[in-house]
Amino acid sequence: MIDIKNLSLKYGGRKVLDDFNLNLDKGKIIGLVGENGTGKSSLMRVIAGLEKNYSGEVLIDGNKPGGKTNALISYQPDHLPFDDFMTVIDIGNIYERFYDDFDSESYYKMIDSFSIARNLKIKECSKGMKDKVQIAATLARKTEIYLLDEPMTGIDPKARFEMLNTIIENFNLESTLIISTHLISEIEKILDEVIIISNGKVLAHKAVDEIREEKGLSLEEYFREVL
Repeated sequence: MIDIKNLSLKYGGRKVLDDFNLNLDKGKIIGLVGENGTGKSSLMRVIAGLEKNYSGEVLIDGNKPGGKTNALISYQPDHLPFDDFMTVIDIGNIYERFYDDFDSESYYKMIDSFSIARNLKIKECSKGMKDKVQIAATLARKTEIYLLDEPMTGIDPKARFEMLNTIIENFNLESTLIISTHLISEIEKILDEVIIISNGKVLAHKAVDEIREEKGLSLEEYFREVL
């Protein structure tokens, strides 16, 4: 589904991804974990087709990111890219207009489960509420790859719990979901696999059950051991 070979990416002469190799199949929830500034967001942007100035090979279902792959990927960046005066309904309308695979019923079901008023303006939303709106819009698309970039940063534990439950309830077993975070212990329970990166390189890529059963470690303990 996602095949990456010898991927390198530089910003201002600094390598943020360095000879990066990865192969991901469908039907998995995958954690992309690492400290801040290790290349998580950059990798997401490459897969989403938003970053072109890289070397190496990146294939999404056999195609380079962009063009043919845009319909396969639903990407949630680390900020809400909408005007502050837009409402939750406005965002739903935009997604419905631009994406044929957008399920507005699913979107509003998630919005209602988060107890967010549909006519609420973005400027009136807290950080956690904005993140929830963004998660709802991203997951309401019926596609094959979901990219969630740091969806739980800066929100309280209760909101994180609600968000994780929403992710689980709306995950399609025929799709692939990649969630980047440094909040390792928070997402461990929903993950099938984990990718640990540091300084733009893959340090480990393992099934979470394998880490627990063979090493007897929690994901956070394993993360510390690998680093």
